[in-house]
Amino acid sequence: MIFGIGTDVCDVRRIRTSMQRHGERFARRILSDREMTVWRSRSARWPERGLRYLATRFSAKEAFSKAVGLGMRLPMTWRLCEIANLRSGQPVVVLHGGLKEWFEAQGLTAHVTVTDETDYAASFVVIEKKVAE
Repeated sequence: MIFGIGTDVCDVRRIRTSMQRHGERFARRILSDREMTVWRSRSARWPERGLRYLATRFSAKEAFSKAVGLGMRLPMTWRLCEIANLRSGQPVVVLHGGLKEWFEAQGLTAHVTVTDETDYAASFVVIEKKVAE
C-alpha cells in the first residue's frame, strides 16, 4: 500500500549560490559521510558534476521528507537520509540512526529516482507500507 509520495525540483543555480556563500560547510550539512566522499571525488574532476550531485541529493532528501510526511523535523535530518547507488546506477535510500529505526518500525519501504538537466535537479519518492496479510 502506498504510504506517501514526494517530489522535488531543485534549481541548481540556487545550490551554486549556497556553495559560493557557505563553501563546503553547506555540502557537509546536506550530505552523509559517504555522500561527501562521492561529492569531493566528482567535484575534483569536474566541479559542475559535483554541484549537480549535490543538487540531486538535496532534491531527493526533500522528496523523501515529503513522502514520509515529516518534512525536515526529527527524526528526519539531512545527514540521516542518504541517497546511494546500486552497482547498476539505480538510486536507493539508505537511512541511519533514529530515522532508520522510525522508518523500519513503521514497516516502510522507499523507492527513489533522481535526474538533472542543465539548471534543475528533480526527484520522486514513493513510500510503501507493508500490509499485514
